[in-house]
Amino acid sequence: MEGWDPNTKSTLTQIPLLSTKAGPRDGSAWTQRLKEEYKALIAYTGMNKSNDNDWFRISAGNPEGTRWTGKCWYVHNLLKYEFDLQFDIPVTYPSTSPEIELPQLDGKTHKMYRGGKICLTVHFKPLWAKNCPRFGIAHALCLGLAPWLAAEVPILVDSGMIKHKDDATSSGES
Repeated sequence: MEGWDPNTKSTLTQIPLLSTKAGPRDGSAWTQRLKEEYKALIAYTGMNKSNDNDWFRISAGNPEGTRWTGKCWYVHNLLKYEFDLQFDIPVTYPSTSPEIELPQLDGKTHKMYRGGKICLTVHFKPLWAKNCPRFGIAHALCLGLAPWLAAEVPILVDSGMIKHKDDATSSGES
């Protein structure tokens, strides 16, 4: 964690680390891993809310916990930009991190792969590999999606690639 800003360090140290190394094919061990994932997500969400930094909602999209969906948002110039969020848990999880998708932004930035998968290869994937199996979904959101949104949304807004929902509504009425 050398070289990290104090805020990121503080946030990361408050997200519980996971201990069960299990993926979707591992039966009862996967159920234990999911319990740890939920515990970490609840802690991260609670911490964000208490710091007035609430920026996502997420839930398992199926009973197996292999598909996750939700919303994330970023505030830029006092305007809230909201996006659908989704990802599947890879069968090789937790050795392989989830590929986080923001389908509405597909094709709008070069820091994204087909299908709206955000680019996390250079900065996040080595960090994930080093911390496997202790990192989970909450860590992927904290260290993957959050910095990606902070870096990309202002550029996308300023370049006109995305518009605030109020701007899109008012320009459609003209």
